[in-house]
Amino acid sequence: MSTNPVELCVRPAQAEDYAAIASIYNEAIAKGGITMDGEPQTVEGVAAIAAKMTERETYLVAETSQGIVGWGIVKRYSDRLGYQVCCETSIYLTFAEIGKGYGQLLQAALMQQVADYGYHHIVAKILGANTSSIQFHQRFGFELVGVQKEIGFMNGAWHDVAILQYIVS
Repeated sequence: MSTNPVELCVRPAQAEDYAAIASIYNEAIAKGGITMDGEPQTVEGVAAIAAKMTERETYLVAETSQGIVGWGIVKRYSDRLGYQVCCETSIYLTFAEIGKGYGQLLQAALMQQVADYGYHHIVAKILGANTSSIQFHQRFGFELVGVQKEIGFMNGAWHDVAILQYIVS
């Protein structure tokens, strides 16, 4: 049964969501070309990240009646004082749910959360070959500000990382 994007609920993640977050992230690791991580994420790993979050960091999950279909994160760009106005965001969807509009709703909620936290600048780091994610972010007003050439090496190949930014109004 196909679900409609209006049936999607985006909410802060709870501990019981950590298994779904890890599972969705592990899909991206297994597919390759999406993240520089090579080791599967665990529930304990997600919980450890959540436990270290400050009051201006969060996991959000996208949920349908079928369960968690995606997640996003707002995290500090740096713990240095001058970067207190900047955060980094990422979103991941389970591959079975891509193309249904859920990513757009999750990204919009994530950007609203960023604004609510009072950030001024968002950074998104995306593997250069992941053109669909780069284009997705550009549709939300992110601009490509640079490419770090051959910054990563995985599975016998060099990988570039595109740096995108968004200035929050």
